[in-house]
Amino acid sequence: MQLLLDSFWRAGAYCLRPRVIALSLLPLLLIAVLALGGGYFYWDAAVQGMRSLLDASVMGLIWNWWQGTGLGDPRSVMAQMMVILAAAPVLVLVSLLIVALLMTPALVALVAQRRFPQLERKRGGSFIASVAWSLGSTVLALVALLVSIPLWLVPPLVLIVPPLIWGWLTYRVMAFDALAGHASKQERQEILRRHRTSLLGIGILTGYLGAAPSILWASGVVFAAAFFVLVPLAIWSYTLIFAFSSLWFTHYGLAALQSLRAEANDATPAA
Repeated sequence: MQLLLDSFWRAGAYCLRPRVIALSLLPLLLIAVLALGGGYFYWDAAVQGMRSLLDASVMGLIWNWWQGTGLGDPRSVMAQMMVILAAAPVLVLVSLLIVALLMTPALVALVAQRRFPQLERKRGGSFIASVAWSLGSTVLALVALLVSIPLWLVPPLVLIVPPLIWGWLTYRVMAFDALAGHASKQERQEILRRHRTSLLGIGILTGYLGAAPSILWASGVVFAAAFFVLVPLAIWSYTLIFAFSSLWFTHYGLAALQSLRAEANDATPAA
């Protein structure tokens, strides 16, 4: 628990560094183009498709009853909200991959340079291995995402299931990348075995933090005048949160590695 809390506050402090803030802004342009382009070409079709899906579900009976009470038809607004909730995890996924491939190496180097300059780099994971690990984990997350889509029609579960999936994916990708440059393959496997629960907890917590900017995204639909301000702000929040998660995993992983090597040196008999 001490290592978990220590790495948490260190990650938060590093997020205030100008270099980290600048790095978090780099993916914004690409993600904004993807989000706005997808909305421009597919928004109407997506909303119509979601409305048809809701009408075909048990929710259709509720809509008809609601409309019969004279309170209006909530289907259009609900369909838009469901499309937003469905699109938000995709943006989270894109943000995670961009942060993992572009930002994480720079952030790991920053932490290692400032806090662990004497830690030997054994390079147990290459760039190719990192990409393969990230892509494989992403495929598994997408499968879980597709299987869980019916659960999203139950309002509470749409706020629970996607963050859990992204949290697991964050744990898989960030923990590997944090240790790839400094730990050997055996050291990385040992750390993941010993600290699996804590690392998975970091992933799930940051997964929920990554879902928080969806509030800003949803507000863009309600307050149309501020849409083009709130949406980029939400996207930047995603990348900054993932930068924080990368720093948290890096501080935790490198500290755990340093402790593991100290333990191994203490266990080695003197010549």
